[in-house]
Amino acid sequence: MQANLAGWVIGTIELMAALFLVVVGSVLLATLVFFVVDRNQTRSAVLRNYPVIGRFRYWFEHLGEFFRQYFFAMDREELPFNRAQRTWVYRAAKNVDNTRAFGSTRDLRPEGTVFFVNTAFPTLDEDAVAPRPLVIGPHAREPYAHAAFFNVSAMSFGAISAPAVRALTRGAHKAGIWVDTGEGGLSPYHLEGDCSLVFEIGTAKYGVRDADGRLDDDRLRAIAAHPQVKMFNLKLGQGAKPGKGGVLPGAKVTAEIAAIRGIPIGADSISPNRHPEVDSVGELLDMLGHIREVTGKPTGFKAPLGDVAWIADLCAEVQRRGEAGAPDFIVVDGSEGGTGAAPQSLMDGVGLPLREALPLLVDTLTRGGLRERIRVICSGKCITPYEVAWALAMGADFVNSARGFMFALGCIQALQCNRNTCPTGVTTHDPRLQRGLVVTDKAERVAHYASNLMHEVGVIAHACGVREPRELRRWHARVVGDDGLSRRLDELYPYATDPAGARP
Repeated sequence: MQANLAGWVIGTIELMAALFLVVVGSVLLATLVFFVVDRNQTRSAVLRNYPVIGRFRYWFEHLGEFFRQYFFAMDREELPFNRAQRTWVYRAAKNVDNTRAFGSTRDLRPEGTVFFVNTAFPTLDEDAVAPRPLVIGPHAREPYAHAAFFNVSAMSFGAISAPAVRALTRGAHKAGIWVDTGEGGLSPYHLEGDCSLVFEIGTAKYGVRDADGRLDDDRLRAIAAHPQVKMFNLKLGQGAKPGKGGVLPGAKVTAEIAAIRGIPIGADSISPNRHPEVDSVGELLDMLGHIREVTGKPTGFKAPLGDVAWIADLCAEVQRRGEAGAPDFIVVDGSEGGTGAAPQSLMDGVGLPLREALPLLVDTLTRGGLRERIRVICSGKCITPYEVAWALAMGADFVNSARGFMFALGCIQALQCNRNTCPTGVTTHDPRLQRGLVVTDKAERVAHYASNLMHEVGVIAHACGVREPRELRRWHARVVGDDGLSRRLDELYPYATDPAGARP
């Protein structure tokens, strides 16, 4: 027996030694191959001068995307979202205590910082009341009344995964909020959650296009027949890439996505930079009216703003035609809006940020006499309570968020959205990676995030002395100027006319 055991041990050692030699030999051979290749290639000076070792530079550069947020960046310095913002969302989504000790880490001194001012005598022992429903599309055959002021922004099936869509719609149903489908069409996963849906019509008209890419009325009616679809949103553009259509890399265009969109499998899905039928405000109103007539449901449009002169022209044209023909809503998307794939030149350098675009839109509609007729929805990095409260104070009726809900789904800001390699399963169609996103668990987190955020906005409103978040006004907040002192927002952005309620 001892002899057998000794033989087994010796055999095991010999096997391990042989495997070790094979591994070492393979590494040495690979190193030699890389050395020869790197030394003779002409594309990279680093690899040509430092073959093999130079490859570590690119490996560390890649790993830096994942690790800098944990080891090197301070709580408030990282972009596009810092650790403090992400942590708040994570804790709200998990429905755990979000209080903090020893003071805020938010620096209130930099120019442009916004903060709210409390009233001396808030309502005693009462929280802000729940938001009242607002009617959208009073002239549509099926107007839509919606109360929640915080909702899920446009994210297409294709840009995000099937489990992500399923979790978003189930969570939205629990929280009583809507989900914008994005321009990728209506998938079965959108309908599965039984939540309110806003169907987005992009410039390629995915899901409602005919064989030539034109708007198909029969497909429109088929989409409108779903009771979950409450509104139609005509996408003119988006904040991350003004002047350019949507981009879905071919690696993410599966057979299912291709069937829903009506495009070839595996080919890059690139939308036109605008709707060919729309070349003026008159043609825009014609198209919106046509969609509203065919579907019977409220119809508006989404656009980033470069200026508001065309919005003033639109108001004048509506007044000429009659208010019934106005857009039922406008979604203004700030240039800080997010996307899975966009040229950096457009993402970094084109379009107005939301802090300017939102008040410009609201005031232009007010001067045009259409502020009460047209609901204003905004999107652009509003993921925490004070950012959403700011948007309501500036005049938004509703605030949409995409990346906030991605964090609620488990996104770690790995910056892999434009590839098929998202490590949390949110933006990938790789089944192995999607396995990490458990729909039942993430649906609860989506609902908790929306509910907790709206509650915290109510807390801010109550501190400011109003009973309902939509009663916040510009004079309830201040912004730091270039002299280090703050001014009321209504001094920096004066109202076109006095809003409802007496100015203090």
